Amino acid sequence: MRHRSTLRAVYELLSSMRFAISLLTLLGVASIIGTVVKQNEPYNNYLNQFGPFWFPVFEKLGLYSVYNSFWFLTILGFLVLSTSACILRQTRPMLRDMRGFREHAREASLSSFAHHARFAHGLPAAQAKDAVQAYLLNNGFSTRVNVREDGILLAAKQGSWTRIGYFLAHGAIVLICVGGLLDGNLPLKIQMALGGKQVTTGNQLISRIPDSSRLGVDNWSFRGNVFIPEGKSANTAVLNVQDGILLQDLPFTVSLRKFHLEHYESGMPKRFASDIIITENATGKSVEKTIEVNKPFEFAGVMMYQASFEDGGSRLHLRGHDLRAGGAPRPFATEAVVGEAVALKDAGLDHTLELGSFRAFNIENMAADKPEADTGNFARLEKHLGSGARSPTTKDMQNVGPSIQFKLRDAAGQAREYQNFMQPILQDGAWYLLTGMRDSPSAPFRFMRIPMDDDGRPDSWFAIRRVMLDATRHPEIARRFAATALGADTSPDVRARMQETTARTLELFARGGFESLGKFIESTIPEAERDKAADVFIKILEGSAWEAWKMARADAGLPALVPAAQHSRLLRDTLNATNDSLHYGAPVYFQPVGFDEVRATVLQVTRSPGKPIVYLGSLLLVLGVFAMLYVRERRLFVLIKDTGEALVALSSNRKSMDVEERFRRHRDDLTTLLNPSPRS
Repeated sequence: MRHRSTLRAVYELLSSMRFAISLLTLLGVASIIGTVVKQNEPYNNYLNQFGPFWFPVFEKLGLYSVYNSFWFLTILGFLVLSTSACILRQTRPMLRDMRGFREHAREASLSSFAHHARFAHGLPAAQAKDAVQAYLLNNGFSTRVNVREDGILLAAKQGSWTRIGYFLAHGAIVLICVGGLLDGNLPLKIQMALGGKQVTTGNQLISRIPDSSRLGVDNWSFRGNVFIPEGKSANTAVLNVQDGILLQDLPFTVSLRKFHLEHYESGMPKRFASDIIITENATGKSVEKTIEVNKPFEFAGVMMYQASFEDGGSRLHLRGHDLRAGGAPRPFATEAVVGEAVALKDAGLDHTLELGSFRAFNIENMAADKPEADTGNFARLEKHLGSGARSPTTKDMQNVGPSIQFKLRDAAGQAREYQNFMQPILQDGAWYLLTGMRDSPSAPFRFMRIPMDDDGRPDSWFAIRRVMLDATRHPEIARRFAATALGADTSPDVRARMQETTARTLELFARGGFESLGKFIESTIPEAERDKAADVFIKILEGSAWEAWKMARADAGLPALVPAAQHSRLLRDTLNATNDSLHYGAPVYFQPVGFDEVRATVLQVTRSPGKPIVYLGSLLLVLGVFAMLYVRERRLFVLIKDTGEALVALSSNRKSMDVEERFRRHRDDLTTLLNPSPRS
């Protein structure tokens, strides 16, 4: 008996509306979380976003893949049980109510209706019954007659099938949840929980991925990406699962013949599409198709979408400029392929270049900055390693040309990441080559701006920098600057002090740039005189840079410089770039000079057996809600008493403004019908 009562209590709980609503509320909260938190991102992104404390907490809760988490699928399963129990529990009484006419209603019960009326009738009972029945049928009612001792009761109803909306809506919820469970791939989760399948890292060859990390073609549900360079083929998809990947074997092979990429005038992508050949593995049957955004294609039960595009292994031609003090004066040439590493031993470096990506188009906001107020040269000294791309106040989206992103790894295994642009970019009225550096993937790039000379090349900056940072040439620079800055009648002592100050300034600048000069000023000069001292140091550096430029041109056998107005701007930019280069963290700067582009498409492939079920459930949900909201059930009772009195009563499942109006109309029509005027 106790066992039966327990089962009954469980059934009552599952079939209760409160329990189902609670489950729906939990699903709603989970969906909000899944919307706010980006799903199925690399785990490093979540670690950088939430920090080392909250990252494992959210990982245990499954917030990084909410819709595939065990607890989410469990809620879906219980919602299926609860809704099914609700339907089972309500089916019998609802069907009985839909079929019933309530023709045995008592007069007292009808008199208690909110809408009822009594009036006298002047027709015989049989004739009155026929007239009322015909009237009800003409007004869309189904009727049933009950002849009783006190008279005849006509029970009529219309809109009873509004209750079908209940079954449609609740059945739709069951179908949608079942579809979600099918697409949730429960068998895979069970295999992973039991240790049958394990995720693996993505930085290995596909042929070396073990069977424990591969899924067969019979896997009934998956969503992954297929990466295919032009001229290559692929028959596996990569599924991002937790902090690793699983490899999904496909029942076909996809070959990319050509990838199409069109741009707007601003350089932003306008259209990208893939010309592919799909070959079924079992039969060898091939199909050619062009897939583009919003135009997917289904083959062998797998839907393919044009998701994005990437580089497919482009070859970059690079020019390396040695940034080490006393380094090679001439640049060296090298080549690198995206996704591969190049040892730089031939260039005398113990570093490895790891080319990560290449972008042929970069869309940036190139709106001009507002001019900033001059706050003094001392403040200018403190501006080092600033971003070369300042925040604009208006938007001017332009294509700034190709760029590469790479890591430079030293012998100890430590790496910094860099982003170098191929073409000069116009900023603040001058042209620069931009190169960015960051120490970790989560940090933003800090940009260095390399100024272009009169010939539109960065060679002058490299030459000036090499001379200014060469300690053996500081005395000669100091001597030349002192001779230029001081008159011929200057005493030898003053000239010697000027040379000493210049050499000391160059030494401080070569040691740490503006930061070293700033620290020297703070430690040796009173605060009230620091701006004046900073101005002196800036003038010394600008004059020294001019002398270094002339010396570099003489070393290269170039003609002497003719002073021009634009040279002052170039010298200031040269000092800023030289200062930034001291914090660049790399012994070499790689200038992209050419490329052989290879594009690759990224197709999203999905097998979703629950999708048609979800679509059917959505359709039924719309029909069910429509039936419950817009189909109104009305029951009209007409009691014709043998005493010559009639009772009319109307009930409706929903209160609305037109119920009273309809009742008055039926009452008046029936009064007229049962009290015909005598014929003249």
